[in-house]
Amino acid sequence: MASLASLSRTRTGTLSVAVRRAADYVALTRPRIVLAVALTAPAGLLLGGAAMPTPGLFAGVLLGTVLLGGGSGALNAWWERERDACMRRTCERPLPTGRLEPHEALAFGLVTCGLGVAVLGVAGGWLAATLAFGTLVHYLGVYTIWLKPRSRWSTVAGGIAGAAAPLIADAAADGAIGIWGLVLFAIVFTWQPPHVWAITLYRRREYEAAGFPMLPSVIGPRAARRHMLGWAIALVGVTMLPWLGGVAGPLYAAAAALAGAGFVARILAAMRADDAAADRRVFRASLTHLALVFGTLLADLSL
Repeated sequence: MASLASLSRTRTGTLSVAVRRAADYVALTRPRIVLAVALTAPAGLLLGGAAMPTPGLFAGVLLGTVLLGGGSGALNAWWERERDACMRRTCERPLPTGRLEPHEALAFGLVTCGLGVAVLGVAGGWLAATLAFGTLVHYLGVYTIWLKPRSRWSTVAGGIAGAAAPLIADAAADGAIGIWGLVLFAIVFTWQPPHVWAITLYRRREYEAAGFPMLPSVIGPRAARRHMLGWAIALVGVTMLPWLGGVAGPLYAAAAALAGAGFVARILAAMRADDAAADRRVFRASLTHLALVFGTLLADLSL
């Protein structure tokens, strides 16, 4: 009986270790970011083709997008592991704490990205796979390695990769890049700078400790919020394009206008308050904006 109990505890302990390691690998992918990226892809599929996408195409594009986004996050975590250790927001991640070894994260990221590109190629064709590979190269080479440690404008350049999911989905729908894929790309691209700068504002000291010259640190919080306001106002106009172009109805227009007004109002409130708590509310408003715009657009297009 004692040996059976010991065997049971050993199996339970082994299972617990395996679950913890699996959770660490999932954490490498930045699941919240992957979820936000995946949210932007279905509208690109629906607007990119003349017919409704097949279940296989829909599932393949979503799976490929998730794999590509998750693998990119893992490779970013591998490259920035020493800087992550300097930031309270990231110091408990699997690599800074030593729960995973750098070579494990590198291998996981490379395999996951490779699978993402392959799945997108099989499901959506050569153009979707080419865009996916180009997105990966831009995100890791141009943004992560080159610009982020050097330029205040890295967030704007990085927005190209962050906004690529609907463009890839559009290409997968019919083998070409259309106007509405470009419009959806523009929405996400315009949304990203005020979203990222909001995080940077209330985490400014951490980014400075890690050696990242983010815009709010270089030009100051007040000037950064003015930039955020300009981008948010531009975002209102860009999100109206699907309605003005006749592919989305009044439900979408109302949701986009409401989301945009709320985002702008939060930034104006942060400009008056000039404190981290208000900047954090801007960040939360940015997430609400993205979910409301793309969620309502998807619902509108599916009706």
